Amino acid sequence: MSGSVAAGGCASDGELPDGTERVDAALKHGLRSALLVPVAEVEPVVGEHRRRLDRSAIAGVPAHVTVLYPFLPPAGITPEVVSSVADTVTMTAAFDCTFSRVRWFGDHLVWLQPEPDEPFRALTHAVQDAFGGLAPYGGAHGDPDPHLTVAGAHLAGPAELRQAAAEIEPMLPVPARIDRVWLMVGADVPGSWRTRAEFRLPAGGSEQAG
Repeated sequence: MSGSVAAGGCASDGELPDGTERVDAALKHGLRSALLVPVAEVEPVVGEHRRRLDRSAIAGVPAHVTVLYPFLPPAGITPEVVSSVADTVTMTAAFDCTFSRVRWFGDHLVWLQPEPDEPFRALTHAVQDAFGGLAPYGGAHGDPDPHLTVAGAHLAGPAELRQAAAEIEPMLPVPARIDRVWLMVGADVPGSWRTRAEFRLPAGGSEQAG
């Protein structure tokens, strides 16, 4: 297998190490999976806003750019699937990007734009091709722009969204090194998402000085 794969410290499907019966029941009936790129560099800028205004953060997902969601049903993620994901995503080398702009989808979602975005698109398209044309967001948004979600209207009104955007803008740009993809599993339950596997991208591109 190309690249390196590190198994994540996640619970088995349907349970959490410290979960209650309520959480266990919800997980067993609502587990989903996602492939994403974690972006630790932006956490100091967006973390406080995401914890209040982004459902994925409340569910336990870090600041990220989505590669493919939803991915396969968790029960169908076999060792062979994990190996295939590794072979697929590690065809893309690690790269640098910059989150330089606050953008909006309509008036209901605040996000950061990565530049360049082509490597993120390449990751998504490669996984789609490898897994029978799975569509991002079930095909609801066509070929979506790579983005890092900060806040959404499901948890905030227009004024609060505008305030979040205004507070983040002066803190940009934020450079980031993209060198891994995570396979995560969870449900619409606070703190439920866990990393099932980590895929290290091969070295490539010029690393940001730091």
